[in-house]
Amino acid sequence: MSRPTAPEQAARGWEDILHQHRTRNNLPAQARASQIQSLTRFAVVLAIFVALSGPAMADQQERPFSFQLPKNDSAAAESLASQVAALSPRVNREEARLLAECAYATASQLRKEHRMFGTPIFNNFLIYHGFRKRGHCYQWSEDLLIALDALKLANLELHWDEAHAGNWQENNCIVVTAKGQPFNRGITLDCWRHLGHLRCGPVLSEVDPYVENIAYARFVRARSAPNPFEVNHPVAFQTSVVAKGKAGD
Repeated sequence: MSRPTAPEQAARGWEDILHQHRTRNNLPAQARASQIQSLTRFAVVLAIFVALSGPAMADQQERPFSFQLPKNDSAAAESLASQVAALSPRVNREEARLLAECAYATASQLRKEHRMFGTPIFNNFLIYHGFRKRGHCYQWSEDLLIALDALKLANLELHWDEAHAGNWQENNCIVVTAKGQPFNRGITLDCWRHLGHLRCGPVLSEVDPYVENIAYARFVRARSAPNPFEVNHPVAFQTSVVAKGKAGD
């Protein structure tokens, strides 16, 4: 190949300069294009992540509570959830399951605390003579009501019910109904009668004549509510508790 002449060298020099100038001018545009592509990819990945994690996040929002449910009670809790959900088409299945799990978990915890054995009446005997501090049926029901109230139920209501009030046969329990239903359409939740093992069943199937005590349920809720002023309860309320303690349960 012949050696380039001076004019040819000059022309090539100008071409090199123009190419370098164009390259420098194109760099910002290429960088912007690369950034746009990167942001687009990131937006697509973020959208996919939100779509996949949405159901899991929603499930966490719907289940703000978790319970230490004994394995032996899992099937019974599922059965109770089905019964509660069947109370009305308006009852949310997830809420029914939360209530059932909470009820069985609470009964299990109370069973450990009260250490019941023998018969329920014998445990009342132990409490009366100071060998146990708590464990009357109204105390079991109070604790259960407070635990279930903490769920902030939207489609279900809790009632305080008692039978044979004021004598040795007295028994107290909690009844759950769909919102707006009368208590006798509901399901009883009794922790005491079977030594701390939750007993459930329709109110209408109970042999004992249960009646609702709205005033005592209101008292239990008021007493359990936080009170920053620590005001003592009225004497009438204190007397009510004593009267419950003297009953047969």
